[in-house]
Amino acid sequence: MAGMVIIGGGLAAGTAAETLRSEGYDGEVTVVTDEAHTPYQRPPLSKGFLKGDEGLDAVILHPDDWYREQRIDVRTATSATAVHPDAHTVDLDDGTQLNYDKLLLATGSSPRVLPIAGHDLASVHMLRRLDDSEALKARLGAGGAKLVLIGSGWIGMEVAATARQLGNEVTILERDPIPLAVALGDEMGGVFRRLHEENGVDLRTSVNVESIEGTDRATGVVVDGQSVPADLVLIGVGAIPNTALAEAAGIDVENGILTDASLRTSATDVFAAGDVANALHPVLGHRLRSEHWANALGAGPVAAKAMLGQDAAHDMIPYFYTDQFDLGMELSGFPPLMRDAELVIRGDLARREFIAFWMQGARVVGGMNVNIWDVNETVQQLIRSGAGIDPRALADTEVSLDSLVTA
Repeated sequence: MAGMVIIGGGLAAGTAAETLRSEGYDGEVTVVTDEAHTPYQRPPLSKGFLKGDEGLDAVILHPDDWYREQRIDVRTATSATAVHPDAHTVDLDDGTQLNYDKLLLATGSSPRVLPIAGHDLASVHMLRRLDDSEALKARLGAGGAKLVLIGSGWIGMEVAATARQLGNEVTILERDPIPLAVALGDEMGGVFRRLHEENGVDLRTSVNVESIEGTDRATGVVVDGQSVPADLVLIGVGAIPNTALAEAAGIDVENGILTDASLRTSATDVFAAGDVANALHPVLGHRLRSEHWANALGAGPVAAKAMLGQDAAHDMIPYFYTDQFDLGMELSGFPPLMRDAELVIRGDLARREFIAFWMQGARVVGGMNVNIWDVNETVQQLIRSGAGIDPRALADTEVSLDSLVTA
């Protein structure tokens, strides 16, 4: 008997399955994930769960009973090995085959491997899955460990903050001059650099990591000819979308699985959502692939509605949040437009209580509120409107943001 099949165990997969039922679909729903857990979300893995402030209930989307009540068949520890779009079937590694009416590929992404000597030693970690976070927590939870992070992206910076707060020594090694500059630009990357240095992180930029030392376990990282002692190492140098299934099935792939705004792929009755989807964005007018939590949260329901034949489009503004030491922030915007934009600061940069706006001419294309709350919806309205705004008014804290939305 055919029905809806979802391949993946992350937030996009879980919200898609949930939406199918909430939208009234009464047929078979099967979720296939190669992990041992039912679908879960990943932000706590580098923050609250890793720190020990949050339990599994903050990670796992629904308990097992919920899936039974909803008649959703979740096949954990099971891999899909092949997709046959013409036959509408999926092969599984246990030798069984699933028939589908509609198929959702929510296969996510995998950490990029750093091809240096010692990358496969014990106590060298990557962070993508729940099991990865649990392994890190077991080493960092008691404090006193020497952690070396290779890479200063969001994962690296969040783990660094968590590890320091747990009482560990932390060194970050980054080849670029400024952490997070690719995502935020030099000035905002500098805000995070100062934050970490003020909290005791040894942040070394413009360095070249040569190898990881050790026989069985990592004991250090060689950088520019010198050894940095390490009890454990975390490699965080980006992620690669998991497109192998789609490629083998003849589905169009380029920096992810190509989809339209409704998350349809080039194969009939096959959809893609989450990290793996390079989707046409109706506001931008070209494709955008996002690895952030909010993208998966929004894309799963859109894919489910499109699978049911509804008129649905994934048109949300990319959104991200982070908590590091005493800094909390929310970031909304279109990365391709933010790269060459002018920066306008509203508030107190030195106190880390401000909103940063990225502007293309008079148009707001991105906004980041730092330790200022209940403004993100307004920031998103400013971005979505595309209206011309005077940068001086935007920077003036005496001028309300709401008035700029309606101006």
